Amino acid sequence: MTDSIQNLSAYDPFADTGEESNLEAQGNIHIRIQQRNGRKTLTTVQGLPADLDPKRILKVFKKDFACNGTVVQDEELGEVIQLQGDHRQKIQGFLIENQIATKDKIKVHGF
Repeated sequence: MTDSIQNLSAYDPFADTGEESNLEAQGNIHIRIQQRNGRKTLTTVQGLPADLDPKRILKVFKKDFACNGTVVQDEELGEVIQLQGDHRQKIQGFLIENQIATKDKIKVHGF
């Protein structure tokens, strides 16, 4: 009788399906804002093309936007540029103007 009941077999919905989820597969550039303390904010940029040097881009950002910033190495996301302040629209305009990315490849997140 137990052989005829098939639906009671163990099933793990969280088991590895063999599909790899790669954040860089879509090739999108993500611009996010994070709240620090009080009114202070932090803007992060990730997903820039690999042929670009993030330190040189950071140097231009810092000069154009009059802010401080750094490049952080993340295990999952790779190199992430962090800037002090809310510069989401300025960064998006810079990337489009210098033909680093098109508008449909840039995703702006945040409130």
